[in-house]
Amino acid sequence: MTEGHSPLRYVSTRGSGPVDFRAATLSGLAPDGGLFMPDRWPESEPLFRRTAGAGYVETAAHVLTRLGGDSLPIGASSELAADAYRTFLHPEVAPVRRLRDGLHLLELFHGPTLAFKDFALQVLARLFDRFLELDGRRALVLCATSGDTGAAAIEACRGRRAMAIVVLHPEARIAPLQRRLMTTVDDPAVFNVAIEGTFDSCQSLVKQAFADEVLRRECGLLAVNSINWSRIAAQAAYYVHAANRIGGPPPVFAVPSGNFGDCYAGHVAACMGLGVAGLIVGTNRNDILARFFETGRYHPGTVHRTLSPAMDIQVASNFERLLYEIRDREPDAVQRDMAGLARGQAICVTARERAETGKRFKGSMVTEDQTIHTMRDIRDLCGVQIDPHTAVGIAAARLAGALDRNYRATAAPVIALATAHPAKFPDAVRQALSEEPETPEPLARCMEAPERVTTLPADYTRLADHLRRAAAAAVPAP
Repeated sequence: MTEGHSPLRYVSTRGSGPVDFRAATLSGLAPDGGLFMPDRWPESEPLFRRTAGAGYVETAAHVLTRLGGDSLPIGASSELAADAYRTFLHPEVAPVRRLRDGLHLLELFHGPTLAFKDFALQVLARLFDRFLELDGRRALVLCATSGDTGAAAIEACRGRRAMAIVVLHPEARIAPLQRRLMTTVDDPAVFNVAIEGTFDSCQSLVKQAFADEVLRRECGLLAVNSINWSRIAAQAAYYVHAANRIGGPPPVFAVPSGNFGDCYAGHVAACMGLGVAGLIVGTNRNDILARFFETGRYHPGTVHRTLSPAMDIQVASNFERLLYEIRDREPDAVQRDMAGLARGQAICVTARERAETGKRFKGSMVTEDQTIHTMRDIRDLCGVQIDPHTAVGIAAARLAGALDRNYRATAAPVIALATAHPAKFPDAVRQALSEEPETPEPLARCMEAPERVTTLPADYTRLADHLRRAAAAAVPAP
């Protein structure tokens, strides 16, 4: 807490609150269906002086403490971060590799499930442990995944005494390796559900469950999707870390984006005082975010299957957080916008609002051919394999003019977020590069194990019954 200021509190984008960081973490979604936001951005100039030259754990601890307020003092956040990131396979946790003049790759795939989701979920599971123990209760974790979130959530939550977990994924719409990292976990407190629909169907079911107060209380539901503010807080740390690592002028970050949580975490770091020259939002054919930043109109379309399946999304749940800021933190305006969206209406912002938002964000849609060519170019020019999601981010930076045709920075340095290990998408690597990715041991192991999964239609009543059975089986009353 900054001297002379009241403790940081969290309010809903739709008006409820305030609550503290602990309550926001355990609630996930606000009671009115909105997303939690800090009531102000903490004064953080000392944070960036303090983390210059620091290791990843120290940087993460300071970011978490600034956003955790009086719920997470520095001693607790330091202990938590050290425990979370000891599971990572690289000594720097998130190494930054120089690829070309002014182009750097922030490698976020050295966690236990080889994807950037590990950064937030290893922290979030430990926050749950800490706060549930204080409350003396148990809980059922529920999440939807378009690829990496589910495996990272299961890996973070498995074996914890206070939690069981149910993960929804769209049937036949995620990469086989991504699916197997979830469905081969042999743990009686882990439940995988394949939903007959798209990721948006899964996400809608999760939101319905959290809006159902009776079910929520009965099952003790906890949210690990990026609707949970603590995930955003944890991810903000690697933006600070990467900028500190390269030094020099404020960088542009190139971020492959589906649900918008990862990119919004960069915005949070900027709002806390980190120098950021821009955030480039890279999308695949499912380009709702790129269209919004170009036109000021947000309206879902049809979900298309692509080489970057974790981004095959047409409803970016974290967009509501940015909308709240665009609407000058007026919850009534956000309520109207979101109610209209639920009725099939587009959300439109004014020219002034779009221009103001464009000072930080720029969106680019990347085609399948551009994704493949970028994977090939980075291999040929830099000797590095990248996965298709990372390629979308780099291609978007090129389309936005931050990189030239030879992938050199045109002005500010560019930090591209490498969000997953290429081995998680072997078909895309083979198609683009005509070679096999090196398969890390965790992936090879899961290809041999039997799968445990239940298939359900995209029907809320059926899911609610399944959640009650899972809660009864794995989350007994304390």
